[in-house]
Amino acid sequence: MKYKIIGDNLQMLRVELAAGEGLFAEAGSMVNMSGHIQMESQMAGGIFAGTKRILIGESFFLTKFVPIEKHGFVAFAGNVLGKIFPVHLSNGSEFVGRRESFLCCEEGIVLDITFAKKVQSGLFGGAGFILQNMSGNGTVFLHCCGDIVEINLKDNEMIKVQTGLVVGFDSTVSYDIALAGGITSIIFGGEGLFVTTLTGPGKVILQSMDIAKIAASIIPYLPKPKEITGKK
Repeated sequence: MKYKIIGDNLQMLRVELAAGEGLFAEAGSMVNMSGHIQMESQMAGGIFAGTKRILIGESFFLTKFVPIEKHGFVAFAGNVLGKIFPVHLSNGSEFVGRRESFLCCEEGIVLDITFAKKVQSGLFGGAGFILQNMSGNGTVFLHCCGDIVEINLKDNEMIKVQTGLVVGFDSTVSYDIALAGGITSIIFGGEGLFVTTLTGPGKVILQSMDIAKIAASIIPYLPKPKEITGKK
């Protein structure tokens, strides 16, 4: 497999596959492909695996792309304005991502779910109780909103992140929350009640924008129902 990430902040992923080489992708993410690529919806991992994908907000089926007789290409794009990035897994390494970050992966990747270890992390950490766990051997492609920030944490090194901006992290990283500050900071600081804490060792991927906040900022500018119908 060869791949190229095209564009700057409105990125597309183009993957070149050898004949018979397969790639699994989230349903509806394909942009274009070679004419001889075979596309088939599959319940990768069986009914139980499909049910778990529904729990993390993904589709029950994954779409498998395989070129027939000769090499071909297939291109994908995410559902938010942002970046696409690869995560390379091997020798038992695992990566934990937010539910909607998955784009596509090689056949050697195993997709599963994991749960936030603490109730407060699931409630206020910004990624929810259920996270996506990726393991196996191969490359998985994830997408985020805005730009990517990659940080390699040392043992016991901790960073605090605004909730909603964590895309994923190595399974060796501890994920929790903390109060944003004192009473004055919480009321007037504009950062909310909690921040997400990530403690190393391991790699952390952050995004520069939160799609929920983007949506909330647009709502005041949307036309009201009366404006659309012209009624008073």
